[in-house]
Amino acid sequence: MSEIIEGRNPVIEALKSEREVTKILVLEGNREGSIKKIISMANDQNVTINYVGKNKINSIATSDNHQGVIAYVSDHHYYEVEEIVATDAADSFVIICDEITDPHNLGAIVRTADAAGAAGVIIPKRRSVHVTPVVSKTSAGATEYVKIARVTNLNRTIDELKERGYWIVGADMDGDRNYFEADLKGKIGLVIGSEGKGVSRMVKERCDFVVRIPMNGNVTSLNASAAASILMYEIVRQTYGKG
Repeated sequence: MSEIIEGRNPVIEALKSEREVTKILVLEGNREGSIKKIISMANDQNVTINYVGKNKINSIATSDNHQGVIAYVSDHHYYEVEEIVATDAADSFVIICDEITDPHNLGAIVRTADAAGAAGVIIPKRRSVHVTPVVSKTSAGATEYVKIARVTNLNRTIDELKERGYWIVGADMDGDRNYFEADLKGKIGLVIGSEGKGVSRMVKERCDFVVRIPMNGNVTSLNASAAASILMYEIVRQTYGKG
């Protein structure tokens, strides 16, 4: 089985990773800048390059932002939760996505998780977007580096994290305290709710506490990835005194 990755940075990161790249499509006449780098890397790895017309590459792409390059790669490798929390470092934090369905939101969350040094991202198998070409493109290739686990039962996974000493922190506009008033040091499982519905009831019941981001303007909420970014870097700030 194979899937596709679209866009220059995601394809470069796929070539740099251990993932198998079987074939790359490049828009005819497009051989400058980062495309030249992709061609060179592909040649070094003996990856087949096919030069195709605009109609062909547009018909294969799943987005309008392929930037003239598509790579065929092996299926995305999902990790086990045990692999994400294996080190059990005292300052480890993981992101728990509760039914995120927008691929742009998941991609942005993974990108920030990589930048902030999260141990990994956990998503449910049902009612959630998985790693798609749009997710990979939005993450700027971070899906090649961040450990992502897909779990059958998110509630059970949260219970298991709590048994390992993780504090589960939910993000919700009806939270009981502002995020900067909460103690976010130590082993943290940060729950980000779905677009529109927020954190589901059963997941919220398992949270040790729920934090809110103050909204002082006319818009009443942030999208999932923006909220996740703020909270991840608050964890970084509290843990390392920077961010």
